Amino acid sequence: MLQLERRPLPSPLMQWASPLIALMLTVITGYLIFMAMGRDPLRSLTFFFITPLSSAYGWAELGLKMAPLLLCAAGLTLCYRAKLWNIGAEGHLLMGALGASIVAVELRGHSGAWVLPLVLLAGMAFGAFWAGLAAGLKTRFNANEILTTIMLNYIALNLLVYAVHGPLRDPFGFGFPQSVMFSDSALLPKLIAGTRLHIGWLFGLLAAVAVWVVLARSFIGFQLNVLGQDSRAAEFAGFHQRWLVWFAFLVAGALAGLAGASEVTGPIGQLVPHVSVSYGYTAIIVVFLGRMHPIGIVAASALLALTFLGGEMLQIAMNMPKSITQLFQGLLLFYLLISDAFIHFRLRFKPAVPAPVTTENAMTTQEG
Repeated sequence: MLQLERRPLPSPLMQWASPLIALMLTVITGYLIFMAMGRDPLRSLTFFFITPLSSAYGWAELGLKMAPLLLCAAGLTLCYRAKLWNIGAEGHLLMGALGASIVAVELRGHSGAWVLPLVLLAGMAFGAFWAGLAAGLKTRFNANEILTTIMLNYIALNLLVYAVHGPLRDPFGFGFPQSVMFSDSALLPKLIAGTRLHIGWLFGLLAAVAVWVVLARSFIGFQLNVLGQDSRAAEFAGFHQRWLVWFAFLVAGALAGLAGASEVTGPIGQLVPHVSVSYGYTAIIVVFLGRMHPIGIVAASALLALTFLGGEMLQIAMNMPKSITQLFQGLLLFYLLISDAFIHFRLRFKPAVPAPVTTENAMTTQEG
């Protein structure tokens, strides 16, 4: 029979093959799901994975969706390398969008090159503050960061909803929950004319490179890696663990806050309730799919961004629910977790060993 057997050493091959296996299994499962729904599987998969990239505008939209994923994933990488399970990138992003919007609305009557940096810095500050709440609870009360960051996500969402229904609501917006449109001086410049792609995409790439430099070339990165591999060794070496926790959370919050600020100052141009389409949660998949490596994170963010575009394409072309995006993302994470198990384990066939014959068993057999 088949049994799971622990490997003597983790498999380097499975470490990098696991995301590819997960992607392949996701595509196969998607094929079967479309077939069960009575849709043409090949046509549906073509609309999902290929059609969105059939034009230059589609590639620009891919970069637009990649930007917040890259920023959130870069920050989460620092936390996860230190085994700090921050699930709060969504909340950091929403608070960043709220902070940037407050400043953008207050400075609506001003112009100048200083307005946009101030708006973006406000977003980063709000995101870092929100992450700092979780860091404080972790270092002061040893609160589980998974629970605190998840709960803070919902608080951040409700604060944002309150703001667009109350203090920041446009008085001439016909009752819609939205802020006034930001001034041109508070908007990110476009990278490609005629598209919505803005320089926030470059922020994401720079963040991925910066995080790689920190982890691979700095003493702080070395300390974070040691903390993640063995906290007792980090304590024995004299590393300041509380300071490392604060550093990882604040950087993650600032980068996710920048992602939120980039959304409201980029393609949206105002604060609305649905700033994020679960970018913060999707970034968690990006981190693990990309193996916490900058190149892997860039590739994984492109793939997950494609799932957003593919879901929108299926909704328009084939009248399918937009939740197909979450379905594919969930399948990808599910298969990734299964495939990752084989990094440390392997399947071995072991023949069944017959039960030993005892005197009692023999007497029972004779009586029968």
